[in-house]
Amino acid sequence: MKPSDFKRWRKAHDLSQKDAAHVLGLKRRVVQYYEKGERDGKEVDIPLTVRLACAAYNAGFRDYHGPPKRAEDDMPPVTPPPPAVPEPPASE
Repeated sequence: MKPSDFKRWRKAHDLSQKDAAHVLGLKRRVVQYYEKGERDGKEVDIPLTVRLACAAYNAGFRDYHGPPKRAEDDMPPVTPPPPAVPEPPASE
């Protein structure tokens, strides 16, 4: 994602830099760095986690609490059987 793509994403969702920072879990200043593409004269890359968060926001996700619960999650854990006790050797 290029800095111009990031800024276009933010504007497409009608988000201020402050609001974009909030929904992405960033500081406003970091959003500014990403939009400018640099910090203190050095290039700044937009991390994969931020790019994926932008994609998730595009898809309508506003929060995520993990995968849906499965029926087997309600079942008690399976306890393995105790180890077999070896038979004593046969006497002659």
